[in-house]
Amino acid sequence: MPDREDLAAGAPWVLLRTTQRDWDEADGDLLLTLLGRAQWIRSFEEHVLDLAGRGLVHGPAHSSIGQEGGAVGSVLPLRSDDYVNGSHRGHHQFLAKAFGHVGKAKAGELPVLDDDVHTVLRRTLAEICGLAEGYSSGRGGSMHLQWREAGAMGTNAIVGGGVPQAAGFAWNQRRAGDAVTVTYFGDGAVNIGSVLETFNLAAAWKLPVCFFIENNQYAVSTGVAEATAETRLSARGLGFKIPSWRVDGMDPLAVHLAMTEALAVMRSGGGPTIIEADLYRYLHQNGPYPGSAFGYRSKDEEKAWRDRDPIDLLRRQVLARGLATAEEIDASRDEVQAVLREISAGFLTPDGRAVRDSAWPDPAFVDVGVRGDLSELDGSRYEEQDGFSGELAERRFIDVVSDVLARRLESDLRVVVLGEDVHRLKGGTNGATKAAIERSPDRVLGTPISENAFTGLAGGMAIDGRARPIVEFMYADFMWVAADQLFNQVAKARHMFGGHGSVPFVLRSKLAAGTGYGSQHSMDPAGILTTAAGLRVVAPSNPFDYVGLMNTAIACDDPVVVLEHVDLYGSKGIGPVADFDYRLPVGKAALRREGDSLTVISYLSMVSHCLEALDIVDVSADLIDLRWLDWASLDWDTIERSVRKTNRVLIVEQGARGTSYGGRLADEIQRRLFDWLDAPVERVTGGEASPSISKVLERAAIARAEEVVEALRRIG
Repeated sequence: MPDREDLAAGAPWVLLRTTQRDWDEADGDLLLTLLGRAQWIRSFEEHVLDLAGRGLVHGPAHSSIGQEGGAVGSVLPLRSDDYVNGSHRGHHQFLAKAFGHVGKAKAGELPVLDDDVHTVLRRTLAEICGLAEGYSSGRGGSMHLQWREAGAMGTNAIVGGGVPQAAGFAWNQRRAGDAVTVTYFGDGAVNIGSVLETFNLAAAWKLPVCFFIENNQYAVSTGVAEATAETRLSARGLGFKIPSWRVDGMDPLAVHLAMTEALAVMRSGGGPTIIEADLYRYLHQNGPYPGSAFGYRSKDEEKAWRDRDPIDLLRRQVLARGLATAEEIDASRDEVQAVLREISAGFLTPDGRAVRDSAWPDPAFVDVGVRGDLSELDGSRYEEQDGFSGELAERRFIDVVSDVLARRLESDLRVVVLGEDVHRLKGGTNGATKAAIERSPDRVLGTPISENAFTGLAGGMAIDGRARPIVEFMYADFMWVAADQLFNQVAKARHMFGGHGSVPFVLRSKLAAGTGYGSQHSMDPAGILTTAAGLRVVAPSNPFDYVGLMNTAIACDDPVVVLEHVDLYGSKGIGPVADFDYRLPVGKAALRREGDSLTVISYLSMVSHCLEALDIVDVSADLIDLRWLDWASLDWDTIERSVRKTNRVLIVEQGARGTSYGGRLADEIQRRLFDWLDAPVERVTGGEASPSISKVLERAAIARAEEVVEALRRIG
């Protein structure tokens, strides 16, 4: 018989319950604050549902009625410099954090609904209704509430989407002091990969983040027991060595006590915590009807939960302690209801049937804030290779990558590099971080293999603004693994939250076509990346440009993807020897060769292939190295000037046709410059399929100099 030993979890997991003694000994002002703010939230949610029922809320109204106890109990112990973020059903947590930021308490009284609270109610209601006065100028609506000054860093319509960002907030907070982040999500998010990835990452790095699970028993209409065998969701923490609490979320005092204990762990450097609050949303996923109306819950079940209402519990305890009278409690509730009616009346036409025209955002605001105005780059020292003031020499491309990354870490303590294996192997898998490891090892962070989590973590760092992260994807194809955080979060955050903040995020993404790594490691992502309006995309083709473009990317307050081709890493070209502080301007292409009969447009390693082809075929051509690929940064002046001269265009890229960048570019050139074209735009691309492992088949799938030569001869 084998020896057997029962194993114990590496972190505590407790069920916390209150007793009547806890209620009797609780500070009276604490109970009054919990009750008053919970009533404000309940009244707010009821008012939103009333407006939605009248067709005055465009989009969903995910009510948190029934869940107020978990919100006020967990938020009340937080400070203004602590952060929260949450999910699509996040009005209650947002309001609780905002009330905590502006609230002024009078001893022995229910919370005061003063002008600051009135403003919070008005601006939150305006945001939910999509109005100009909202915190995000109406762009965020019900599901994307953000007020950075209060530490409310944004609710999120992607289930679990805000969780990785919370780890990034917490990373910044750990560097700065003892503030923490609480990220709220429901039972439906607990089984999502990025959430579990973030549990692991936060635990490995001991980040001060509380994962607050609102177990409201249903993800839309699917019960917890249908979705997971372990219905005690806080058990997830044991696998990651995260201290975890399970509490009755209908008991605000129990939640408050659990959060107080969790805060003690996090503020003392103990790393992340988990709190699971068992509670109940009284209504369906969206709208004013109970779940029983849709057949997935019974009326008896709903009544049993309503009989345990958190506001009723607080009211009973406050009355039993003699802290307030029933009349005072009712008057506090009635006051906020009257204020909400007054606020909405200010938004609406006199008959209350429509929103006043003056309350809506100006339609001209529609695209404002997709990206910044680049004013942060004012005063930059821009230098091109011709006329460069420093010393130049022939340099290996990858050595220049290493040098400029190290220089930026050395000169700016906000800069952080993170990715898989970047801290090992003498500079990661290609040597890009070699010098950075030598000079700033504490800010070269090797991550677990979890692209969605560490991309989102870096996104949180950038949204917070106290760090300027540089993320490395070992291969560009991995952007699909991190697609939610890259496209739904990082790319959209600046615009979605009103265009007020910045997202100084850089992603280095490696292209490896031609290296034998096959279909899942060889894509050119330019065509996909440039469909995301919030991303800037840059593609350096030589060592000198890499330094200037990377410096600009790091200094930019927009998210920037820097594409790098493996073929360039070992190549040599002219680059700086000691001066790694110059920049190249956003939106400026480079003319690598001049001619009269053809405009050739390319980027990355295909620029050198084009030069090689033009040396073989006697064609007088302009060769434009785009450098900046995103639509907002394209150098149309250079393109148009060349096309008006040559009247013929050839776009050259290496990758597969289906994800190509050139198709969209060709369409736009023909739309803009049709009258100047003597023939349709020609293109060189790879094949239809992604490159495969076979050396012969891989070569057949991609474009290089030979394909450019063939095209030049065909056109000529």
